[in-house]
Amino acid sequence: MNETQWIHELLDSSGSAIGFRVREHLHHEQSDFQTIDVYESTDFGRLMALDGCWMVTQRENFIYHEMLAHPALYSLEAPNHVAIIGGGDCGTLSEVLKHDSVLSAIQIDIDERVTRVSEQFFPELCASNDDPRVSLLFEDGMAWIAGCDEGSQDVILVDSTDPVGLAEELVSETFFRQCHRALSDQGIIGMQSESPLLHVELLKTLRLRLANAGYSDIRHHLFPQPCYPSGWWCITLARKSGQFQDTPCRNVNERMECRYYNAAIHQASGVYPTYLRAAFDDE
Repeated sequence: MNETQWIHELLDSSGSAIGFRVREHLHHEQSDFQTIDVYESTDFGRLMALDGCWMVTQRENFIYHEMLAHPALYSLEAPNHVAIIGGGDCGTLSEVLKHDSVLSAIQIDIDERVTRVSEQFFPELCASNDDPRVSLLFEDGMAWIAGCDEGSQDVILVDSTDPVGLAEELVSETFFRQCHRALSDQGIIGMQSESPLLHVELLKTLRLRLANAGYSDIRHHLFPQPCYPSGWWCITLARKSGQFQDTPCRNVNERMECRYYNAAIHQASGVYPTYLRAAFDDE
């Protein structure tokens, strides 16, 4: 590129688009699974797109990564063993490792190239990859969870792309049952679950499948995410047993230096707008 131009992700299903002004196309490749592009933008730092869909920007990725990791981990007194399915950019992994109680963190992503490209262009997200607690596995997450030891994980985080294609299996009832088996007695599964504005039916489907798979309590946490459809995103948490508290079950460690997440956000992000409360009560 010799001058700045706008690059858009077109969202036909919602009749909208997400665009960024970019000055340079830094990287393009076709991996065994998807296209990977990295751009230098004028205002949001570097951007990564997978198959033309925005995944990460340097300016605001911290919101997503903190919200996927910390509401789940702060819903347990001392999570020791965490598995991340997906998450190849390693931002969620870096947040998980901020918890001193974590003894092991396994990241399972089918596409190694996403991690290697992230190490090159988003090194701040990959700074903890050499932590001795970390295992990076490049294989199919569905197959991995099927072979995971029963009760071995305290938290399973699903940091996947949109639930289509290969990622569709990661929102299936079969997958949720496998995770339920792999979780410890008080364990939690957490997953990115799309826009609470555009994807209400998906949220209702997730709730039904999680309940059918045996989880005792299901919660959502809502937050802004400018690079994702509608600019409003959410995570879904489900407990193997017991009930979630509205607030963190232990003091939030201020030394973790989160830029978005804190104890008040934990509580406030779990409050549903009226239309969502009505949708969930209709089940």
